[in-house]
Amino acid sequence: MTRVLVTGAGGFFGRTLCPALLAAGHDVSAAVRDPAAAGLGGLEICPVTDIGPDTDWGEALSGVEAVVHLAARVDVINETAADPLAEYRGINRDGTRRLAQAAVEAGIRRLLFLSTVKVNGEKTEAAPFSENDPPAPADAYGLSKWEAEKTLAGIAAKSGLETVILRSPLIYGENVKGRFLSLLKLCRKAPPLPLGGIANRRSMIYAGNLADAVIHCLAHPDAAGRTYLVGDGEDVSTPELIRRVAGALRRPARLFTVPSVILRLAGGMVGQSAAVARLLGSLQIDDGRIRRELGWTPPFAMLQGIEKMAAWFLSTGRS
Repeated sequence: MTRVLVTGAGGFFGRTLCPALLAAGHDVSAAVRDPAAAGLGGLEICPVTDIGPDTDWGEALSGVEAVVHLAARVDVINETAADPLAEYRGINRDGTRRLAQAAVEAGIRRLLFLSTVKVNGEKTEAAPFSENDPPAPADAYGLSKWEAEKTLAGIAAKSGLETVILRSPLIYGENVKGRFLSLLKLCRKAPPLPLGGIANRRSMIYAGNLADAVIHCLAHPDAAGRTYLVGDGEDVSTPELIRRVAGALRRPARLFTVPSVILRLAGGMVGQSAAVARLLGSLQIDDGRIRRELGWTPPFAMLQGIEKMAAWFLSTGRS
C-alpha cells in the first residue's frame, strides 16, 4: 500500500483515477483548489493555492510516498490571455518544477507526470509517433509540457527522484468535458454530418485504461525514469468514432460525404480551420514500449469505454 498525492484530483481524469487508486489498495490524498467543488467523497482533501512557481506543497506532501501530477493548464478553446505561452509555462512548467523540488525535499520516492502526445506533434503522416521521435510541439500547451518533461529530467538526475512520464492522446470517459462532450451532445441529436468520407486514423485512450496505466507505473520498478506513450491500442477514423458514439447512445449516425477540400474551405470561411484540420488529420501513437517493458495491456476495449461513457452521459440527462 502506498500513500499517493494526486494533483488536479477534481478534474475529469482525476475523478476516474482517485477511485481506481483506492480500489487498488492505495491511500489517496486529493490536492484541489476548491474542496467544496471537488466532488471527491471519501478522500483526504488537501487544499492548495493556484499551481505555479511559488505553490506551498508542504502540508499536502506530508506522509506521501508517491505523487501523480495531473493539474495543468490544458488546451483553451477560446483563449483570452494576452500571453498564452507565459500562462502555460507558469502552471505546466514552473508549477511542475516547484512540485518536483518540494517532492525531493519531502523525500518522495516517485513522481508520475501526465503529459501529452502534443509533445510529439499535432499530426502523423507515414507512421505513428513513438518515444524515439524527436519532440516537435506545435502550440503553447505542447511546448509547456515538453519543457516540464525536461525540467523533471534535470531534477531527477540531480536528486534521485524517480520520475515517470505518460504522454496520452485524447482521453475520453465518464465526466468528460470539452470537445468530446460536445461530440456526445451532437451524436445525441443525430443531425446529418458531412464527414462520411474522412479516411484518417486517430489514437485515443479511455480514462479507465489510463488510470490502470498510472497504477501500473507507480508500482513497477522498471518504470522509473521512463517516458511512455499510452493508448487503447485501437485507432479509428473520425466517421468510425461518430458511428461508435452514436451507436452507444442508441442513435443513428447520419453521415454523408463531402470532399475534404470543401470542408477545409468551409472551415476557413467561418474561422474554424484548426478544428477542421483535427477532424481530417491523423494522430496515431505506438504504445509498444510500455507493453514490452512493463507488461501493461489496457483492461478495456475502446468500445467498452465508449459504452461506459455513453451510459454516464445518458444518466446525466444532458442533451
